[in-house]
Amino acid sequence: MFLFTHKWVLQASTDPGRRLVLLMGFVCASTVMGRPAVFGHGRAPLRVQSPAAGLQHPAAGQADFDKIAADAKAASDADKVEEAIALYHKALSLRPQWPEGWWYLATILYDHDNYAEAARAFKETARLQPKAGAPWAMIGLCEFQLGHYDQAFDNIEKGRSIGVGDNVELTRVMRYHEGILALLKGEFERAQMTLGTLSYEGLRSEDLIIGLGLSVLRIGMVARQVDSSYRDRDVIRRAGLAEHFNAQKNISDATREYELLARDYPKFPNVQYCYGRFLQGTRDDEGALAAFQREIQNSPAHALARLQIAYIKLQRKELSEGVALAEEAVKLHPRLPLGHYILGRLYLDSSDIPHAIEQLEIAKTYVPDEPKIYFALAKAYTKANRKQDAERAREAFARLNQQAEEAAGRGAVRGDAIPDDNPEPKKPQQL
Repeated sequence: MFLFTHKWVLQASTDPGRRLVLLMGFVCASTVMGRPAVFGHGRAPLRVQSPAAGLQHPAAGQADFDKIAADAKAASDADKVEEAIALYHKALSLRPQWPEGWWYLATILYDHDNYAEAARAFKETARLQPKAGAPWAMIGLCEFQLGHYDQAFDNIEKGRSIGVGDNVELTRVMRYHEGILALLKGEFERAQMTLGTLSYEGLRSEDLIIGLGLSVLRIGMVARQVDSSYRDRDVIRRAGLAEHFNAQKNISDATREYELLARDYPKFPNVQYCYGRFLQGTRDDEGALAAFQREIQNSPAHALARLQIAYIKLQRKELSEGVALAEEAVKLHPRLPLGHYILGRLYLDSSDIPHAIEQLEIAKTYVPDEPKIYFALAKAYTKANRKQDAERAREAFARLNQQAEEAAGRGAVRGDAIPDDNPEPKKPQQL
C-alpha cells in the first residue's frame, strides 16, 4: 500500500490557528506507477485502471507520460514544488482521466496554501473517483481555509457519508474542522462533543484547547481568530483547558481548572453556566444549581441556565418549580428547542397532557430529526389515547435512533442540546 505522506503530522501548526493537524498517510486510490494502493471506502480497495491501461496514444506518447509522471513524483519527493506542479500539469494534459495525478497535484497545492487551485484539483479526483469520500473531505478543508464555511461543512459531511476508510488521521482532521464549523453555526454542544473526542483520544494543541473554550463559553468564532493579542484569550483558553481535561475523563484536573476559572472570572458570560454543566456531568447537582443561579444573577435573561435548573427539577420530580422556570425560559427564548422539550417533559410528568403534546410538537418543528422528542411524544400520545399518533411517533423514534447510531458509526457526533434521561457520562464516539 503506497502512502502519500505529508510533511505535517498530528501536532499543532507552526502558524497558530491555521491548522490543528494536517494530513499524514493519505492512501491513494489506485495504482501509481505500478504500486498498488487503496483510497476512500475501506471495505474493499477501489480498482481503477493503471496509467497504461486504456491509453489511446501511441507507444511514444505512453513513454512520455510514464517519464513525466515519474519526474513529477521525483520532484515532489525532493520538495521542488514549482517543478512538480508543472510536471503534474503536463502529465495530466496527456492523461486528464488520471485520478492519482489530480490527487497528487491537489495535495501539493494544499500543502503550499494554494487552496483555490487545490480545491479544483480535488474536484477532478472526486469526479473520477465517485465512491471515494476523501476528495470531498479535502474539498471541504480547502473551502474552510478560503473562508467558505457553509460549503466547507457540506463537503466534509459529504466525504464522511461516502466514507474515508480507515484513514484515522483524515477522520481526526475532519472532526476538528466539523467542530469549529459547528461553533460558527451556533451548535455549541455539538462542537464541544466533537472536539472533545479528539481530547479523549490524546490529542492536545492550542487550537484544540481554544476551540473547546469557545464551545463551552458559547462563542461563535474560528479558533484562529483567538490569537495572542485577543482580549479574552486567557479566559477562553482556561475554559478550554478545563474542558480538555473533562473530555479526557481526568476529573480531578478538570475540577481544579473549572473551580479556578469560576473564581477568577466569576462574571464573564457563560463561565458559571459551563461550570454548572461540568458539575452536572459529575452528578453534583447542588453545585450545578448554585452555578446556574450565579449565571442568572450575572445575566438575568439567561434562558439556558433556567432550563438546566428546570431539568434537574424534572429529574427530582419537583415539577411545579421546574414548570415555572421552563415557562420563563420559553418566554425569553421562544425558538430554543430545548425549552419546549423540557417544558413538554415537565407537563407530561405533571399529567398536563394537552400542554405536553403542544410543547413537544413545537420542539419537533425546530428539531425534526431528534429521536428523544418522538420518544416523549409517543408517551404523551399514548396517555391521550391517540393510538395512531403514538405508533407513528414510536416508528419515527426507532428510525431516527437507528440513523443516529449509524451516523455515529461513521464518526458523526451529535451535540447534547436535548439531554439524555440517563445521566451517566458517555465516552466520545470512537472511530
